Amino acid sequence: MQRSTYFIFIVILSINLWNCGDSEKKTMETTSTEMRDSDGLISLTEDQFQSAGMVLGSLEEKQFPVIVPANGIIDVPPENKAVVNATMGGYIKRTPLLIGDVVKRGQMLVTLENPEFVTLQQEYMEVKQQLGYLKSEYDRQKTLMEENITSQKSFLKAESEYQTANARYNGLKKQLQMLNISPSEVEKGNISSIATIFAPISGSITKVNVSKGSYVSPASPILEIIDNDHIHLELSVFEKDIMKIKKGQPIRFTIPEASDEMYKAEVYLIGTSIGENRTIKVHGHLHDESQNNFLTGMFVNAEIITDSAQEKALPSEAVITLDDRSYVLLLNKNENGNRYFDQLEVEIGTAFDGFTAIKPSDKLQPESQFLVKGAFDLIGE
Repeated sequence: MQRSTYFIFIVILSINLWNCGDSEKKTMETTSTEMRDSDGLISLTEDQFQSAGMVLGSLEEKQFPVIVPANGIIDVPPENKAVVNATMGGYIKRTPLLIGDVVKRGQMLVTLENPEFVTLQQEYMEVKQQLGYLKSEYDRQKTLMEENITSQKSFLKAESEYQTANARYNGLKKQLQMLNISPSEVEKGNISSIATIFAPISGSITKVNVSKGSYVSPASPILEIIDNDHIHLELSVFEKDIMKIKKGQPIRFTIPEASDEMYKAEVYLIGTSIGENRTIKVHGHLHDESQNNFLTGMFVNAEIITDSAQEKALPSEAVITLDDRSYVLLLNKNENGNRYFDQLEVEIGTAFDGFTAIKPSDKLQPESQFLVKGAFDLIGE
């Protein structure tokens, strides 16, 4: 019996709570409507005005930036990006790195194996051995030529053979150095079938295009390294706006996919040719690039501030936008202790530093007063 009584009590309490919440919701939904009088004005008593912490204000003169919109990406200078290739083709013997790994300049990246590396070292050693003999023969023929003992033909032949071998020796030596194979080690008899590729710059691995055992040709990119120590903005500006852009102008930008925070930069270089979609490239330098974890390729929305203009404005909190239309509450009259507001549609301009520019209108006078705090709950469609 006690259990049944307890159950009934819980059900009744739940129903009362639900009805209470539903009633409160309906009250909130109809508050704005109930406050309107027969003329469509929103009426507020002094108690309502004070208890809600509402504030009146008037149009103020504010400086607003004149902006040129742009979009683009976070990028790095060409010298901060490296695509690693093989000088000669080969099979990947070792590739210990993954995307995201940080490398230092000169660090081993991958090793290649190819029998042609052995052949190249053999040719180098053969030419080196021949070079000693050909040098001696050239010196002998030169001495004989000076003493008129030998013919000029014999001297020229010895000279040609020596210079040809010397050129081949230097060429093979350079090829070994490009493969990071030490010629001095080869001369000691240490011949290897493996060549090592080292990092040309410091940075992070952003692409790995190979796996162990795969064959790469000299034209195949193996890795990509990007150094994010210096990043910049690469923006696209439409042709109609480019004449307004000057070096040193401030840039405000956001990264919409990652953060709502506003970052700062400035115009550093302006392109001199028109590209796709009739746009010109604008290069911007960030103010505090070391303080943010930007990644190359991030999309940015930017505003280039080209000038400033003085406009009438209200605090942004006073302007409510519904269905792409903007409204403010204009104080119509104050009588019998009540304040009456007219919901007025306005045309807005730039929003900056907590204020929104209001375009001139016949209904807006210098002495007009507006509800600058607490308007959100009162404006309805």
